[in-house]
Amino acid sequence: MGSLCSYAQRHEIGIQVGTSNLVGDIGKTNYINPKPNSLSNIADEGIPFYAAFMYRMNFNPYQSVRFRFAYNHVQFNDAYAQELYRRNRYLNGGNSVYEISAIFDYNFFPVNEEQKSLLSPYIFGGLSGIVFTAPQITLYNDFNRDPISGVAKAPESSTDFTTSVTTKSTTSKFSLAIPFGVGLKYKFNYNWAVFGEFMFRPTISDAIDYSNYDKSSIKLAYNKDILEAPNSYRSLLQTGEYLVEVKKRADDYAKNSAIGNTNSKDWVNTISLGVSYSFGRPPCYCD
Repeated sequence: MGSLCSYAQRHEIGIQVGTSNLVGDIGKTNYINPKPNSLSNIADEGIPFYAAFMYRMNFNPYQSVRFRFAYNHVQFNDAYAQELYRRNRYLNGGNSVYEISAIFDYNFFPVNEEQKSLLSPYIFGGLSGIVFTAPQITLYNDFNRDPISGVAKAPESSTDFTTSVTTKSTTSKFSLAIPFGVGLKYKFNYNWAVFGEFMFRPTISDAIDYSNYDKSSIKLAYNKDILEAPNSYRSLLQTGEYLVEVKKRADDYAKNSAIGNTNSKDWVNTISLGVSYSFGRPPCYCD
């Protein structure tokens, strides 16, 4: 008996555009929210947007792996939340999220075959690395001062010094995410395809909406009027029981300034449309 032979076009390149939204501790909690909050807040929040370039390798007519570089911009605004406590709090902002990912696609029909046209739903899942802007602060630890001369006084106990916030800024942070979702792909004219998909990305960060500080986002600075030893370059507050207290105050600051549930991590979700072009093919797949 003869064998049935099918060809899958090996390579595929494409682009995607759409909108992304954040599910976090500030703003709406809708998992799919393609509309901007308000055009009047563009200066503070930006416009929700998603764009990606992808390369897909088709292993057979059903299965493929794609590599994707994407840009997301997300908004968050308590004024549009359903929860009353969020609307009363009225925090808002925006963030840009850059993403590199590897994703496995499974098509329910052999849409990757060398054929004129076919429509197929698909599911996907993978792993992403994301880079975004997160809040950062500097806590300055200083000695108590003589009220007249202003000279630093040696601490009389492990807590006999001051800690204050001197700088609030932002920094770039890296996190992992797990993209997964569903899509619909239509192949036409042999080489071209259009597709739309819903993508969900739970992350391991709780700082995309600036709602929390992690330990690496709290910088510590010290006054050096009193040193650890005469020839030392370290402040006395960087040693022993004083350092233990400094770290405790940093932990307390992070805990007390946190917004929302620190155990609930942020999600970045996307609805998008794309177009791709297929080329090349391996030897046939025989049944």
